[in-house]
Formats: sequence, structure tokens, C-alpha cells
Amino acid sequence: MNLNRYIDKIKNTGITKEIVMELISADKKDHDRIKKLYERYKSEPEGVPILERTPFKMDLSEKEKIQRIDDKVNNRLANAFDAEIVDTKIGYMFGHPITYEFDDKREPGTTSPINDMIDSFNVRNHVEDEDSELGKMAAICGKAARLIYIDTEGNERIKNIDPWQVIFLGDNISEPTYSLWYYKDANGFQAAEFYDDSTVYFFRSNESGELQLSEQKAHMFDFNPLFGLANNKELMGDAERVLTLIDAYNRTLSDASNEIEQYRLAYLILKGMGADEDTLERMKKSGIIELFDEKDDVSYLTKDINDALIEHHLDRLEKNIIRLSKSVNFDDESFSGNSSGVAIKYKLQALENKCITLERKMTSTLRYQFKVLFSAWSKRNGVAQEDYLKVWFSFKRNLPENVLEEAQATAALRGQVSEETRLSKLSFVDDVQFEIRKMEEEQDEYARHLQPLGGEDDSDQEPAGDR
Repeated sequence: MNLNRYIDKIKNTGITKEIVMELISADKKDHDRIKKLYERYKSEPEGVPILERTPFKMDLSEKEKIQRIDDKVNNRLANAFDAEIVDTKIGYMFGHPITYEFDDKREPGTTSPINDMIDSFNVRNHVEDEDSELGKMAAICGKAARLIYIDTEGNERIKNIDPWQVIFLGDNISEPTYSLWYYKDANGFQAAEFYDDSTVYFFRSNESGELQLSEQKAHMFDFNPLFGLANNKELMGDAERVLTLIDAYNRTLSDASNEIEQYRLAYLILKGMGADEDTLERMKKSGIIELFDEKDDVSYLTKDINDALIEHHLDRLEKNIIRLSKSVNFDDESFSGNSSGVAIKYKLQALENKCITLERKMTSTLRYQFKVLFSAWSKRNGVAQEDYLKVWFSFKRNLPENVLEEAQATAALRGQVSEETRLSKLSFVDDVQFEIRKMEEEQDEYARHLQPLGGEDDSDQEPAGDR
């Protein structure tokens, strides 16, 4: 449901408790869908249909003397393909942390104070972990949310918010006009925080459950500090299109497991003979059955299982799940052997295409994040607010490393491209600027210890003409 119709209403009347309750009510369907996707990722029974399946029951009349044995086993096997799809993407995309660089055209070897500010912010906020978790929630739920706030020590901090608790109003969740974060407080009462470009409004419900505006205050930024990350334009999770295939795989494997276990519950057939209760008890203890006639026979009544058909069906489902979700199966034979970097990239092309979409969405979100941060830094540290446009983000895929191949390629690039571009092609170099600074420091250290070609000190020797 499009909630942007509330934007004009909020601009005209301001935010009210009635509008907050209407937004929460209108968002319920999307809230439940997103939360169920996350519960499914965690393999919670509420999120995985097979885990809540009950045994099949056949209604029989009292006159029918049929006893069923195929409803005594109810295996519920959940195959977490959805979690594997997400974890594969996040490991591939965020296995190497995002590199943040500030480009202000300084002389080589010098460091901008703004670069130091960004580094301090990233270290204080454990940005490597926060970025990875933000991407993971977007891949699971279709969107993720992040809040920038000022802590008690006056530092800018970030916090990822559960996406099913956030409503974004605007054309782009990366730069929302308004944002609403609603949740249950420690006492179980409804609470909500509404954000605009300057103020945060706090709503709390009272004992009767009625929501009331309890406080409002400036959040110290010039832009809305509660913003989102879209996994794609449709705000769909990576596994959302293949959930029916995953459910079919779960049912097939669970039913096959049921059939195997039901072998132990099969009826014993005594052909040409009978047995009373005492005889059956002796048979159980001794494990011996006496047959007096050549036509007598003992067997079990079991079902024939077409294991080849089941195996083929499961294989087809798995291939479709991987293909349609644009993921990869690293256990596949095509990944065995010492493949070249180019060959591996061809096999990862579908996954790479999916990651490119999230990378562009992530870049948009991070650029807005620094737009918000620079609005505060410009007041406190005297930097230009528009300097946020000089912050760049570098993503590096987490691929199997072939160091020899990379070294040969980068050696051939020496003098052909900039040193920064050349070093960025090395998978084991996470921070190119740090690597360049270390190389320059080592060169300076080497130059200081290098002796002059004429000896330790040529100044004390007599000029040749005075001899």
C-alpha cells in the first residue's frame, strides 16, 4: 500500500497521534510479511511452513475397520536454502569491508583532517560489522533501516533498526521525507518515534493503550536521520521469488523421510499360518518363526519407494532454486579444480549482477548518510556541508585468491595506470590509501638509511686541486 498520500497531510497539519496510528495500521500487512521473512531466515517455526505441518488424518466411519500406519510418522525437515542464498551474497559482497575515501585533491603523502574524521567515525561505530548487517537485512527482507543519532558524549553514532518496525514516506527510502519507527517498549506498550528534517517526536501509549505525544526535540541534523537501504526497486528479498520451490523441496524430502521410517511400522504378513498373542510374544523374544508347510511364508507389507524419481525431483528443485534466486552452489562440480579468475567470474555472473544492484543502492544510502553527518560536522568542525560529495565508497568482492595471477597482472600495469588503481586490483589490499602511505613511509625510511655513493662522509676529504 502506498503511504505517500500522508505526506501532504503531515505538511498541512503536522504529525499527530491519529496519523501515527493510521500509518501503523496501514503498514500491518507489509510488517507481517517482512517479519516472517526474517523468522524464516532464522528457521523459526512461525516462518517455515513445513515446521508447523501436522500429520495427515483420514476420516473413517466407525464401521470401517481400517487402521492406518502412514500417519504415525511426521518428519518436518527444513532446508534453509533462503538463508544460504542470503549468506552467500553477503559473504561474497561484504567479505572485504567497504573502503571509505575522501578525495579533496591534496598533495600526495598528505592526509585530510576530514579523512581522519571519517576514520574515527567508522572505528567508533564498528562500521564494517554494521554495513554487513545492514546489507544482510536488506537481502532478507527487501529493505533495511539505519538511524544516526548523537550519543551522551556528543559523538555521532549509527544504529541499524529492524526493517519491519520502520515506515518510510517519500519517493526514495534512501532519502525519505519522513520516517516512523514503531515498537513495543520495555513494558509492552506501543511506542513510536517520528523523524523529519529537524525534529524527532516521541509517542507513548498510556495504560488504556491510547497513543500520546510525550516529547519532541531537535535531533541536531539538517536532514532526516532515519533512512533505509533498498535491496532492489521492488523491495523484495533475495529468496522471496523461490519460497514456493523451497517449500516443495521441504515437503518432498520430509515425505521421503516419512516413507523410510514407516518401513519399521509395516505390517507382518503370515501366509498360510496364524498366530495367537502368546506365539507373537515368543516370536518377538526369540526372533524365530517356524514354517511347517512349503507354501507358508512370512513377509512385511511395505510400500515401494521410487528413489530415482524422488532424487531427480529434488535435484531439479534445487537447481531451479539456485538459478532463479541468482545464487551459486559452491559444491557444484564446476567449482572444482584450480580455475582461473576469469573462469570463476563467469560462473558467478548471475550473483554478480544481483550484487551490482545492491552495491548501487548501498552507495546511494551511504552518500545520504554522509550528507546527514556533514550537516552536523559543518557546524561543529567547520567543514563545508557539500564536502560529503567528495566521499567515495569502494566495494571489493570476496573471491578465491590467486595471488600469483594478481601479482603478474598488477606488475604489468606498473606505469600504465595510477598506483591507486593498480593496488586496488589486489584482493589482499583492503585499504588502498593506507597501503600507499605505508609504501611511502618505507621509501622514506630506506632513503634515510642509504649511504652516499662516495662513502660515509666525503666533506672531510681534501679537494683534488689542493694536493
